[in-house]
Amino acid sequence: MASTPLILLPLLGLLGALLPAIGGRSPHVSARLAAAVVLAGLVMAGLQAPAVMGGEVLVERWTWLPAAGLDLSLRLDGLGLLFTLLIQGIGLLIVLYAHYYLPSSAPQRRFYALFLLFTGAMQGVVLAENLLVLVVFWELTSISSFLLIGYWTLDPSARQSARLALAVTGAGGLSLLGGVILLGEVAGGYDLTTVLASGDAVRADPLYPWILGLVLGGVFTKSAQFPFHFWLPRAMAAPTPVSAFLHSATMVKAGVFLLARLFPVLAGTQAWFLSVTTVGMVTLVAAAFLALFKHDLKGLLAYSTVSHLGLITMLFGMGTPASAVAGVFHIANHAVFKASLFMAAGIIEHESGSRDMRQLNGLIKRMPHTAVLAMVAAGAMAGVPLLNGFLSKEMFFSETLQPGMGGTWQTILPVAATLSGVFAVAYSLRFIHDVFFNGEPVGLPREPHEPPRWMKVPVELLVALCLLVGVVPAWTVEPFLSAAAEAVVPGRVPHFDLALWHGFTLALFMSLVAMVGGVTLYGVRRFLFRLHDRYLPEPAVLKWFTEVELGLWRVARRVLGAWENGSLQRYMALLVAAAVALAGGAFLTSGGRLAGGGGEWPDLATLLLALVVALAGAATVVQQRQRIQALLWVGVVGLTVSLTFVRFAAPDLALTMLAVEVVSVILLLLALYFLPQSSPPESTPWHRGRDALLAGVAGVTVGGLVWAAQGTPATGIGRDYLARTVAETGGANAVNTILVDYRAFDTLGEITVLGIAALGVFAMLRGFALPPARELRGRRWDPDAHPLILATLSRPLLPLATLVSLYLLLRGHNAPGGGFVAGLVMGVALILQYLASGSRWVRGRLQVRYRVLLALGLGLAAVSGMVPWLWGGAFLESAHGEWHPRLLGDIHWNTTLVFDIGVYLTVIASVTLILAELGRLGQKRIGRQRPYGSTAPETGGKGA
Repeated sequence: MASTPLILLPLLGLLGALLPAIGGRSPHVSARLAAAVVLAGLVMAGLQAPAVMGGEVLVERWTWLPAAGLDLSLRLDGLGLLFTLLIQGIGLLIVLYAHYYLPSSAPQRRFYALFLLFTGAMQGVVLAENLLVLVVFWELTSISSFLLIGYWTLDPSARQSARLALAVTGAGGLSLLGGVILLGEVAGGYDLTTVLASGDAVRADPLYPWILGLVLGGVFTKSAQFPFHFWLPRAMAAPTPVSAFLHSATMVKAGVFLLARLFPVLAGTQAWFLSVTTVGMVTLVAAAFLALFKHDLKGLLAYSTVSHLGLITMLFGMGTPASAVAGVFHIANHAVFKASLFMAAGIIEHESGSRDMRQLNGLIKRMPHTAVLAMVAAGAMAGVPLLNGFLSKEMFFSETLQPGMGGTWQTILPVAATLSGVFAVAYSLRFIHDVFFNGEPVGLPREPHEPPRWMKVPVELLVALCLLVGVVPAWTVEPFLSAAAEAVVPGRVPHFDLALWHGFTLALFMSLVAMVGGVTLYGVRRFLFRLHDRYLPEPAVLKWFTEVELGLWRVARRVLGAWENGSLQRYMALLVAAAVALAGGAFLTSGGRLAGGGGEWPDLATLLLALVVALAGAATVVQQRQRIQALLWVGVVGLTVSLTFVRFAAPDLALTMLAVEVVSVILLLLALYFLPQSSPPESTPWHRGRDALLAGVAGVTVGGLVWAAQGTPATGIGRDYLARTVAETGGANAVNTILVDYRAFDTLGEITVLGIAALGVFAMLRGFALPPARELRGRRWDPDAHPLILATLSRPLLPLATLVSLYLLLRGHNAPGGGFVAGLVMGVALILQYLASGSRWVRGRLQVRYRVLLALGLGLAAVSGMVPWLWGGAFLESAHGEWHPRLLGDIHWNTTLVFDIGVYLTVIASVTLILAELGRLGQKRIGRQRPYGSTAPETGGKGA
């Protein structure tokens, strides 16, 4: 049993991202809050470590959408623990480093908020048990990394680099989604427990090549493998703390993490070997070659990162248990030495003002402490003995020599590995020699010196870890590697020895060749630089990307311009024509009739209601340019439809429709007060004829379909709800139980949209002022803006309406009513007070802050859905029962009442916020203009 819930690990980052934003303007406070969040995650991971390293797999699951195979389920095994420790541990060091690296003028609160958001997203990727949840977090890492790469928003290259990274990784995310969907269908579920147990079935399925290709599309784009490698070096436009985190322990490691996670399912085939090994090998050698010729410190480190990611990919591609173990080992080693190298490069830039190795010379005399740290980390990158990089490099060389590779691969793989080792030694040597030796600095913006003490602490800790792992691996990394390997190759973990000396082996000979070759290559570097500059110029990737982006934008503008000309009339005509064509075409292709052969003729009352609706609709069309009259006819249509619901025994719908109609008419009347009372004709006779013909065809089509559908047999859905609702929800009103029990998630989304719309209207109208329509200016409808009779009659209606709304709210689960219609009734009652007595009078007696009420309603509805999680229930799961107190009799209780109260408060706040603000729009002074010609001393005021 887990000591702490796994959900807290991703939630710490996702919710902790809010803390820097509310922690005040001090960057010190923001940094401490961010550090506290990451430290808490590291402690939680440490608490889980003993159980996981003992062989236990911790799984937590919350039911969400079981019918779609989407549950919020998390998994912590050895692989997840290793990545969690890397994310939280290196993340904590990055926060400390960034506090000293970022200038005081930088928006540091935004940095820490985005950093924590990315941390939570990456933590979700490595802990996801459900593959669909993994894809959600995967895409969140792409979005948050886009924001981090483009952190310097005023720098055009940073913005372009961020868009490039998002375009590549976002496209890969879509590919991954397709692969995951197919994989889940073949495996019979999306949980990793199910998928990992279905490896043989997946590999034997005809869809396997498609699954493999789509999944690898996500992997290769995320981990910058050839031919998608170009985005990662351009991401160096981000601040160095971002580069150190994203490109060592997190963002680019997500791809190779997925390779490791799905290794038991997808590996072991010729397709896997050829695709993964080839791409990894090409990336390994090509990126190592390019790294040697980068003059920018971070550019060299970026291409070396791409090369090492290719090394890891190549190891997983070989498909053997030993190569998979070596891949996992190098993931950890690379994260440690690459994070320290990036931070060392940031220190050099921070204290010298440059990252150009043609200027950075002789810094060992000016920054000796930093120089020693950077040289040790670069040695680990080159694979120097007694450092962690040497151990995983030796494992890599050994795996390329295994006889199981067969054929020409037996030669190609060792040669490629050795060649990449030569380049790795050469670019590591260049990092050391060109920066810290090689004469004196040339044209630096400022005199280099050592950074603040605590800025070097993160680098010191990581460099110490490079040494400890390299010298005593059995005491430091071997237990974690064994647990992680068991998750990658369950039951097949080979024996591995992390000893410093394995005798004179071919792998050692390859290391010696790489060392000697790298030193020799560095010795002739100037000649190689001249050849490179002449024959291999730097590709202008950002320029190409910008040109492609602009070209797509121009094509899209032409295509949309052919359809969208700004005419709402044209859009409606196309929409109606398409709907008629689809519906009519489907009807005709089915033989021109539906099962049942049409319905019976309706009775006289129904015919009269239909006739009234038709005549009112026609009157609306005829008087559309007389806006007040058209609105009244629309109201007649709505009221008649409400009566139709009554006629067909749908009182819930009738009540809701009636309340919505009243609110809509009041809203439109208030809006029309500021618009011209009539609109000029804008349509030509040809357009009016076209619209009439289209309307007639649409009416006949819809009417015919409705008539034909009248005789179709019932599907049984309604009867099924009626049979289940009392037993499962304790409510007799099937309409309400559908809204607050069976479809509560939809209702929560709807009231959220309603609340957002209300806040949007409020934000637009806040402080906005408009004169009344020209026809109403100066008109004295009544010298008394708030007639005494209206005010006197409306005031006792408020408590009465309150009782009615509460009655509708409380009875909704068993009789017509519910939170939505009750909220509308209460909202109408409040609006009546505003209209009758004025906003100033109402605010003086009703101290309600509608925005707070809106937040309370949404929060209550959401929290009521989360509470069932406490006892292992599903989101928005309800409970009901009977209570029999002696004095009060039998009382039926249901937890959905809390959700309904949230709906009730949200509707009241939304409706009143919109209508009250719109009603006060005319009260805001425009010179001396008074609304409706009133001379009353009523004044506007602040918002409700």
